[in-house]
Amino acid sequence: MVITHIKKEIEMEFSAQQIADFLKGSVDGNPDVKVHDFSKIEEGKPGTLTFLANPKYEHHIYKTKASLVLVNTDFKPSEPITATLVRVENAYASLAMLLKLVDQSKERKIGINELAFISEKATVGEDVYIGAFAFIGEGARIGNNCQIYPHVYIGDNVTIGDNCIIYPQVTIYHDCKVGDTCIFHAGSVIGSDGFGFAPMGERYDKIPQLGNVMIENDVELGANTTVDRAVMGSTIIHQGTKLDNLVQIAHNVEVGENTVMAAQVGIAGSTKIGNHCMFGGQVGLAGHIQIGNNVNLGGQAGVGHSVKDGQSLWGSPAFDVRKFKRSTIVFGKLPEMYREINQLRRELDKIKKEFNKE
Repeated sequence: MVITHIKKEIEMEFSAQQIADFLKGSVDGNPDVKVHDFSKIEEGKPGTLTFLANPKYEHHIYKTKASLVLVNTDFKPSEPITATLVRVENAYASLAMLLKLVDQSKERKIGINELAFISEKATVGEDVYIGAFAFIGEGARIGNNCQIYPHVYIGDNVTIGDNCIIYPQVTIYHDCKVGDTCIFHAGSVIGSDGFGFAPMGERYDKIPQLGNVMIENDVELGANTTVDRAVMGSTIIHQGTKLDNLVQIAHNVEVGENTVMAAQVGIAGSTKIGNHCMFGGQVGLAGHIQIGNNVNLGGQAGVGHSVKDGQSLWGSPAFDVRKFKRSTIVFGKLPEMYREINQLRRELDKIKKEFNKE
């Protein structure tokens, strides 16, 4: 089949008032000023839109050459600003909406490359793009409007929902289930064997991993992220969860809805993670523990025990973030405290000797 392109004709120049109306915000300044591109606030150019969400970047807003700046409704400038402002409830979220609008206007490929392999027993939906050297196995089902890039491997009996984007070199092992509107970045692996071995004398015997992986709707996996199949049953990633690059999800793990994990997080087997959690980079979780809802774990936190709802933990081993911050003040003083303790010990020993003489 010939690969075709669908180009969505969306006007790429907008006025401040049009943007404010779209975002349900208000304009401070010239409502007719127009923008056609985005820029970082410190590198702003005329005709571009930028944003201010983090207060530490506020000093740039007074010098930026950008024509339009998204700011939070409660922003109060301390100096004159030449740019027009669009006030919105959440500047960062509003920027994401605009970026998504532009992204959706890009060309989209449709068609199956003649160098792709699709089993005669596979089912492929409508308006799908399948790139060269992609492999789709027996019994696989691909939904409508999916984008499957070159060198993707989709094993036997895999199910993929509608509107998914699967980038090059992604591997989805047999029997795994994927929902709608998922995005898997290059090199991610879904359904590889869990790390299961039984000690047999001086060697280890492999434990067959007979389960699968179930990924619900609107999940995004970063590049080279791996989600291992279950020993029995399913490893589950619930809807709305976003995993950064190089995240490792072990067998029989369950990750709740709308949870986010930064790069190099590692979750050991059979751990259950709640909804709306946030894990910083390089967080490590032991196996067979329960993490509640709305739990925040700071970067490199090492967690070896279950955590209740709403807790924030930092450090390794991880403990309450407030205690951790107080402890960090002490960490830098430990060498001095150690010298003082030794000096006090010597003085105490001297006093004891003098006292015993009497």
